Amino acid sequence: MPKTMLIDATHPEETRVAVVDGNRLVEFDYESKVRKQLKSSIFLAKVTRVEPSLQAAFVNFGGNRHGFLPFSEIHPDYFRIPIADREALLAAQ
Repeated sequence: MPKTMLIDATHPEETRVAVVDGNRLVEFDYESKVRKQLKSSIFLAKVTRVEPSLQAAFVNFGGNRHGFLPFSEIHPDYFRIPIADREALLAAQ
Protein backbone atom coordinates (compact mmCIF):
# COMPACT_ATOMS: atom_id res chain seq x y z
CA MET A 1 0.00 0.00 0.00
CA PRO A 2 1.26 3.51 -0.72
CA LYS A 3 1.93 5.82 2.21
CA THR A 4 -0.04 9.05 2.36
CA MET A 5 0.82 12.23 4.26
CA LEU A 6 -2.14 14.19 5.61
CA ILE A 7 -1.64 17.81 6.72
CA ASP A 8 -4.23 19.75 8.71
CA ALA A 9 -3.43 23.47 8.84
CA THR A 10 -7.00 24.77 9.15
CA HIS A 11 -6.22 26.44 12.49
CA PRO A 12 -3.50 29.12 12.28
CA GLU A 13 -2.16 28.32 15.76
CA GLU A 14 -1.65 24.59 15.13
CA THR A 15 -0.50 22.29 12.32
CA ARG A 16 -1.02 18.52 12.40
CA VAL A 17 0.70 15.99 10.16
CA ALA A 18 -0.10 12.28 9.89
CA VAL A 19 1.42 9.55 7.76
CA VAL A 20 -0.91 6.64 6.99
CA ASP A 21 -0.19 3.35 5.27
CA GLY A 22 -3.56 2.13 3.99
CA ASN A 23 -5.82 2.38 7.05
CA ARG A 24 -2.94 2.27 9.56
CA LEU A 25 -1.50 5.38 11.22
CA VAL A 26 2.29 5.16 10.94
CA GLU A 27 3.35 8.56 12.28
CA PHE A 28 1.71 11.62 13.85
CA ASP A 29 3.17 14.98 14.79
CA TYR A 30 1.83 18.43 15.57
CA GLU A 31 3.25 21.88 16.05
CA SER A 32 1.62 24.60 18.11
CA LYS A 33 2.42 28.32 18.31
CA VAL A 34 1.38 28.48 21.98
CA ARG A 35 3.57 25.55 23.06
CA LYS A 36 7.33 25.43 22.57
CA GLN A 37 8.41 22.41 20.54
CA LEU A 38 11.13 20.32 22.16
CA LYS A 39 11.15 17.42 19.71
CA SER A 40 14.14 17.39 17.35
CA SER A 41 15.90 20.00 19.48
CA ILE A 42 19.47 19.64 20.70
CA PHE A 43 20.16 19.96 24.43
CA LEU A 44 23.22 19.84 26.64
CA ALA A 45 22.48 17.37 29.43
CA LYS A 46 24.26 15.35 32.09
CA VAL A 47 23.73 11.59 32.27
CA THR A 48 22.46 10.87 35.77
CA ARG A 49 21.84 7.14 35.42
CA VAL A 50 22.34 4.41 32.83
CA GLU A 51 19.77 1.63 32.87
CA PRO A 52 20.99 -1.33 30.77
CA SER A 53 17.73 -3.26 31.22
CA LEU A 54 15.85 -0.40 29.52
CA GLN A 55 18.65 0.18 27.00
CA ALA A 56 18.52 3.87 27.94
CA ALA A 57 20.02 6.65 30.02
CA PHE A 58 18.30 9.17 32.25
CA VAL A 59 19.55 12.71 31.76
CA ASN A 60 19.28 16.07 33.54
CA PHE A 61 18.88 19.17 31.36
CA GLY A 62 19.43 21.51 34.30
CA GLY A 63 17.04 22.96 36.82
CA ASN A 64 14.15 20.58 37.26
CA ARG A 65 14.15 19.19 33.71
CA HIS A 66 14.88 15.50 33.25
CA GLY A 67 14.72 13.21 30.24
CA PHE A 68 14.94 9.66 28.93
CA LEU A 69 17.44 8.91 26.16
CA PRO A 70 17.22 5.50 24.41
CA PHE A 71 20.58 4.06 23.36
CA SER A 72 19.25 3.75 19.80
CA GLU A 73 19.11 7.57 19.63
CA ILE A 74 22.83 7.92 20.47
CA HIS A 75 25.33 7.89 17.60
CA PRO A 76 27.85 5.01 17.94
CA ASP A 77 30.78 7.46 17.94
CA TYR A 78 29.69 8.58 21.43
CA PHE A 79 30.06 5.08 22.89
CA ARG A 80 33.83 5.39 23.29
CA ILE A 81 34.54 4.47 26.90
CA PRO A 82 37.80 5.75 28.44
CA ILE A 83 40.39 2.97 28.88
CA ALA A 84 40.45 3.18 32.70
CA ASP A 85 36.65 2.97 32.89
CA ARG A 86 36.57 0.08 30.40
CA GLU A 87 39.15 -1.87 32.45
CA ALA A 88 37.17 -1.25 35.65
CA LEU A 89 33.99 -2.52 33.99
CA LEU A 90 35.73 -5.65 32.69
CA ALA A 91 37.32 -6.32 36.09
CA ALA A 92 33.91 -6.07 37.78
CA GLN A 93 32.51 -8.80 35.50
